[in-house]
Amino acid sequence: MKIKVCGITRKEDLQRLVEYQVNYAGFIFYEKSPRFAAPKIDARTVREIDGIKKVGVFVNASLEQVQRTILDYGLDMVQLHGDETPDFCAALREQVEVIKAFRVGEHVNWEALLAAYIPVTDYFLFDTEAGKAYGGTGKRFNWELLQTYPYTHPFYLSGGIGLDETPELLQLQLPALFAVDVNSRFEDQPGVKNMEKVRLFTDQIQSTYLK
Repeated sequence: MKIKVCGITRKEDLQRLVEYQVNYAGFIFYEKSPRFAAPKIDARTVREIDGIKKVGVFVNASLEQVQRTILDYGLDMVQLHGDETPDFCAALREQVEVIKAFRVGEHVNWEALLAAYIPVTDYFLFDTEAGKAYGGTGKRFNWELLQTYPYTHPFYLSGGIGLDETPELLQLQLPALFAVDVNSRFEDQPGVKNMEKVRLFTDQIQSTYLK
C-alpha cells in the first residue's frame, strides 16, 4: 500500500516526507481550501524536490489552469475533486497521470459512478460524501461498501484516516486498494503537518507492506 500525504504547504514538511519515504505529496490548488498551496509554498521549491511524486489537487479548474500549474510546479499527477468530465480527464492524461476523486455516501452504484472514467484515468480516489462541499470532511465512510467494488482499476482510500484507523486499514482485503491518502488527522492546524504522527503512520504501513 502506497502512502499519500495531502495538503502540504511548507517546504520543511515536504522535505520530511521525502526522508520518511512517503510515496506522494499532495498540493491543493483550490482557492477556497485553507490548505491552498499557491501562496504558501513556491513553485520552484516543489518543482526541484526529488524522491517523491507530486500530486496537484484541483476542483473544477480550467484545463489551461491545470496544465500551467503542472508545468510551474513540476507535478507528476493530478487529482480531480470536482465535476470534471471524462473528456477533461482524457485531455490531462496526455500530460500526466490522473486520479479522479469520487465521494461515497451511504449507498453507491459503482457502475453508474465510475464506468465512464475507467478508460481515461489511472486511479480513482474514494472520499467521504460532503454534501455540496468539495473539500474533505475528516470523516470516514463505510469501508464495507468497498467489498462490493467490481473493478480492478486501482484506487486511493481517503476520508478521516488517522493513527487510530491504522490497524483496521491494514486488515482490509481489497485487491484494488493501491494507496491511502491522509490529511487533516495529521495536522496541528490546516496545512501544518504533525510530522511525528506522519512518521508513526508511515512506519506502521511500511513495516507491514515491506516485510
